[in-house]
Amino acid sequence: MKKPIIDVIIPAYNEEQSIGNVVRDIPKGIVRNIIVANNNSTDRTAVVAEKAGATVVDQPVSGYGNACLKGMEYVADQDKKPDVIVYLDGDYSDYPEQMVDLVKPIVEDGYDMVIGSRALGNMEKGAMMPQQIFGNWLATSLIKLIYKYEFTDLGPFRAIRYDRLMEINMQDKTYGWTVEMQVKAAKLKLKCLEIPVKYRVRIGVSKVSGTVKGTILAGHKILWTIFKLI
Repeated sequence: MKKPIIDVIIPAYNEEQSIGNVVRDIPKGIVRNIIVANNNSTDRTAVVAEKAGATVVDQPVSGYGNACLKGMEYVADQDKKPDVIVYLDGDYSDYPEQMVDLVKPIVEDGYDMVIGSRALGNMEKGAMMPQQIFGNWLATSLIKLIYKYEFTDLGPFRAIRYDRLMEINMQDKTYGWTVEMQVKAAKLKLKCLEIPVKYRVRIGVSKVSGTVKGTILAGHKILWTIFKLI
């Protein structure tokens, strides 16, 4: 692949304190568009993101997947489609500068999708709650058992070829987004790789693992997605 066109999609809900850091830390020399999908935020997320240099698209309907799909709509409207899409969260728990490491196997080695694995990398104490760690283990174990693909994480920091993303035909609108992508990639026998990534304590409170309700809903949706796609 020649020098790739890379677009970045960042779903963000009330990430005013962190989104500027995320956008500024992205290696600008390799990225065409940084798209922040503002997911019904009630704070200054959109303003801060634009000031940092991102393109903001508004998705008033709540849901992680809804935000990602809105970002994809923006990409689809571009005259020239990207070669690679990178996803990462807006809470500054990921290290955006590691984007180079995620994209490299796609560009140089022909991989279709690269997951940034927190389980394989260096994770700060408290960056993931015990229920998140267990949920990741359970979900990835089920994917290995059912679909014969081995992952260690459902990490949100990931890169995927745009044509493969279109082939996957993402549908999930809420918590099942990451696992849907991985299960469908397994079913389509895409060439996947995990690389270790660093992970730090997020800025602000998690909308999922930070509440009992969020944890239960996310866990249920992830498991339901794994089984419904069999």
